[in-house]
Amino acid sequence: MEHLELLQQLQTLAIGFSIDLAIAIVILIVGRWLSRLGRKLTTRGMERLGADPLVVRFAGSVVGILVLVAALLAAINQLGVQTTSLLAILGAAGLAVGLALQGSLSNFAAGVLLLSLRPYRMGDYIEGAGVSGTVDELQLFTTVLNTPDNRRIIIPNSQMMNGTIINYSAHPTRRVDLTVSVGYDAPAEEVSRVLNDYIKSDKRILADPEPFVRMSAHGDSAVEWTLRVWVKTDDQWPVYWDLVEGTKRCLDDAGIAIPYPQRDVHVYQHKAD
Repeated sequence: MEHLELLQQLQTLAIGFSIDLAIAIVILIVGRWLSRLGRKLTTRGMERLGADPLVVRFAGSVVGILVLVAALLAAINQLGVQTTSLLAILGAAGLAVGLALQGSLSNFAAGVLLLSLRPYRMGDYIEGAGVSGTVDELQLFTTVLNTPDNRRIIIPNSQMMNGTIINYSAHPTRRVDLTVSVGYDAPAEEVSRVLNDYIKSDKRILADPEPFVRMSAHGDSAVEWTLRVWVKTDDQWPVYWDLVEGTKRCLDDAGIAIPYPQRDVHVYQHKAD
């Protein structure tokens, strides 16, 4: 009889544990679904409010992780484990893990600071931590950049936060600088007229601030002219490449030469003794 009662108790415990385990699995599955749903709802809600895409992705990731942690605690509680004691154990373990993962925690803290200070936004072209590229995403621990040649660079947030960040997309306009060399025999007034006419013909170049075209240096074999024009940030590189090609073409059309480096060699003949 005792053996039968023991078997019945074990059977009851096994059935109860199986039911609790099944419920815990369901909680985890539902929690994962709710995590994705919470992430989507957070993303959509913040997008409707006009929040920065970088903030939207960061907040969505945080909400998704918090929902998953809550589902995991609920599943553990369903299995009969006291969450209060578990939280105490996790707190002690978290302290040990935190000391071991100081770098990861500093990356997370740096990510929060970057999100608060917002030195760059999604889609900005920046330079930081010794690399440059277009900001694709700000994650919990890293910043993701895409380079012009389609490489993906993942940088720890602490390195971004502790270094110098250059944001090339922060302002709506940028200045394009170019130096052009012409021969010494070219009249200065003619060179100035040709270069200014070309600049005025490009509608992408802004009239305010006024374009700058001045003789800037007397080189060894050429006179250098400096061109400084302002354009919209998105037009910077297209205007730069067109300016390099266009100034060469307009100087050629005006008969103004861009000389090669020259050197005068003087030969002296000495009579033999």
